[in-house]
Amino acid sequence: MDEYERETQTLRELLEVMHEHDLDRIKVKLGDAVYEVVRREGQSIATLPVMAPARAPGDASAPAPVAAANVKKVVAPLTGVFYCAPSPDAEPYVSVGDRVEKGSVVCVLEAMKLFNEIQSEYAGTVVRIVPTNGELVSQGDDLLWIEP
Repeated sequence: MDEYERETQTLRELLEVMHEHDLDRIKVKLGDAVYEVVRREGQSIATLPVMAPARAPGDASAPAPVAAANVKKVVAPLTGVFYCAPSPDAEPYVSVGDRVEKGSVVCVLEAMKLFNEIQSEYAGTVVRIVPTNGELVSQGDDLLWIEP
């Protein structure tokens, strides 16, 4: 399978995930390639593959946020779609600035049509929610940053 066929297959699979989960947007990084698929209101699904070159250490062109030394990270225990609330019309579990306790549900990850409640392993204040609602996250990705 050549590169074009692999890329085409990847895009087809992303479209299937979007349709299956009724997503408006999905963004996935595979190696150096970043694929972002967005459904515009009143339009069919459009694909926007973007090649993201690997950044050299010290490259300041697009610095990623860096957590303070005391920040604790809640990470995804599995790959799935991130949701900040139990349902589309419900309030989010947490927002930036909220205080959470150890064991508090902070979000859900949908994987294989199962909704998995994610609990904080830390008590503290939420300082950052990393993924956007409806974004596909991989196991080990940061979900929230919490300051004790």
